[in-house]
Amino acid sequence: MSTSIRALAAGQCAKFGLLLLGGIAGVMAAGGAGAASVDGDVPSVVVKYTEQSLATDEGVHALYRRITYAAKRVCPDTSRDLARQVKVEQCRNEAVARAVRQIDNSRLAALHAAHSKNG
Repeated sequence: MSTSIRALAAGQCAKFGLLLLGGIAGVMAAGGAGAASVDGDVPSVVVKYTEQSLATDEGVHALYRRITYAAKRVCPDTSRDLARQVKVEQCRNEAVARAVRQIDNSRLAALHAAHSKNG
């Protein structure tokens, strides 16, 4: 599965939409055993940001919060079953990591690494 960034015109500065995909973990978390297509079966959320927002610590922190919130929407936890909760958390972690890799920003990657170490 892959993620993609699509450029959207927005006045003088370009905004980018980051497509978060639940991926294989999302399918597992949903309990699906069959194959899912990228186009329709895998949930996704678009997180918009500007390149300028990645130039400041505040902007990077705000984007990271929005990415983690989007991952919670893509990989919802509606079960009290511990095994399922582990899969949901795995789905969320993979979705966030995939989004951070797709954006390819050193500040965002450092923030994600710090959060990953701390839990």
